Amino acid sequence: MVTAAIVTITPGGPGTRPEVNTRTWLADPGVEIPTDATAIHGITTEMARLRGRSSVEVIDELAAVLAEVWTPVTPLCAFNAAFDLTMLDAELQRHHRRSLVLSGPVIDPLCIDRQLDPRREGKRTLAAVCDHYQVRLEDAHTSAGDAIAVARLAWRMARVYPHDVGRVAPHVLHSHQARWYRDSEVAYADKLERRAAGSAARGDGAGAERHRARAVDVRAGARFWPLLPETKARLESTRRRLPPRPGGVTNSHASWTPDQDAALSDEWLSADPTDVAETRRMQIATRYGRTPGAIRQRLLRLRCDPELPGCTCDEERAAELKRTYDAEYGR
Repeated sequence: MVTAAIVTITPGGPGTRPEVNTRTWLADPGVEIPTDATAIHGITTEMARLRGRSSVEVIDELAAVLAEVWTPVTPLCAFNAAFDLTMLDAELQRHHRRSLVLSGPVIDPLCIDRQLDPRREGKRTLAAVCDHYQVRLEDAHTSAGDAIAVARLAWRMARVYPHDVGRVAPHVLHSHQARWYRDSEVAYADKLERRAAGSAARGDGAGAERHRARAVDVRAGARFWPLLPETKARLESTRRRLPPRPGGVTNSHASWTPDQDAALSDEWLSADPTDVAETRRMQIATRYGRTPGAIRQRLLRLRCDPELPGCTCDEERAAELKRTYDAEYGR
């Protein structure tokens, strides 16, 4: 990561302009910046080393500010959110050995546009999508310019699609986007498998294997919008399902499958933040045929905060909750 920006927009009263605050960062990534990247954002290796701060400091500060302004009731707008958030998570893991906390819903205009206008031809870059919706994009390819354009784009889409976007609560829209992303990626994986079959029929074994491997990777990662796993293919493996304990609930002794984990995480992160956590866990437990305690523990394994619907938790919070839960069971 070389540059970053967080733009907070606070609506004003009727007839007044919103309050806009922008914070930007320039980091020295500690490696050579490729010339093709410089051609896009204009930052050379020399500029980053001279004017940028240490990536360790920038990533830590960026994540801290994001945690302050991104809440269960204040959504984060990001274009191609899975890319940016996964990159930030990777940088946090690299420099600080901790993961990014998803502290609220995400609104991704790219995900929405692909779902609601799938037949439109042409590119779907930020510039192209802004042009289609007649949204201003100033200072393109700068972090601040792009971030403000994405906010404008989200606002415009809410007006263009009032029933699908504008009148939908952010946490519900988050859930819809997770499903749209999953369906889109699965369709792409199917396409890759057809390409693999075609390559195999032509005797191109290497091409067939490449397409199959990519299809497995895409299909596995489809379940984890907006934060993709570091290694997706390994998530395809499933543990042996065990029979329920005698006298227990239906699935009390059954292993969790990757699909069930993804569905549970998706449901919790898209929950209304005003929900009572205990009540929500009991409802989920009934549908899954498990105990509320099992749901609580599984949410914790998935780095969802079992006490805060709509939120994930970092390692420190997870460890704190685990100690509390273990004490309840006398462990």
